[in-house]
Amino acid sequence: MKVTQAEFIISAVSPKQYPDGSLPELALAGRSNVGKSSFINKMINRKNLARTSSKPGKTQTLNYYLINKELYFVDLPGYGYAKVSKTEKEKWGPMMEEYLQTRAPLKAVIQVVDIRHTPTKDDKGMFEYLKHYGIPIIVVATKADKIPRGKWQKHIKEVRTTLGMEKSDPLVLFSAETGQGKDEAWSVIWQKIKEDNGERHESPESIQASES
Repeated sequence: MKVTQAEFIISAVSPKQYPDGSLPELALAGRSNVGKSSFINKMINRKNLARTSSKPGKTQTLNYYLINKELYFVDLPGYGYAKVSKTEKEKWGPMMEEYLQTRAPLKAVIQVVDIRHTPTKDDKGMFEYLKHYGIPIIVVATKADKIPRGKWQKHIKEVRTTLGMEKSDPLVLFSAETGQGKDEAWSVIWQKIKEDNGERHESPESIQASES
């Protein structure tokens, strides 16, 4: 997909702050500092529209990014960071659950995991939660550039086995450094949107192979 326009829209904490309209939304879930912001920035060819932080747990809202005026990425608060206060976690839980379970334009959740490590208990819990509520999932295993190519399949198998993924569940091997998996990720995203719309949705003309 050729991204020609991307902008931050709002940090929302309740439905009344969600953008109006019915553009497709793809939510991003993952552990704090797993690389969600880096994923967004690479996908939209911007260096720092989505702010990366050295402080895990900094994202405390639903951050909306509008892409080509065609769809939204919605960055969810990171999970699994012990130093985030119990009070903050208690705020995030209902906010995220309300969004994930009731937001009609939500087409899929992009769950970002670190390919270098076995998925954590929190990763597995999130995957099972999404499966339980029938929310489509795209697993993105990032930081592929950090391990040798010859070990990719071993790590992919470990991710799939640990999360309990089915063969039909998409997993994209990704690197925000090299762009590995970027075209595949866009392809899977539009496929999920198409499936959710009963295959009535056609990718817009602006969708084309992006530069690697």
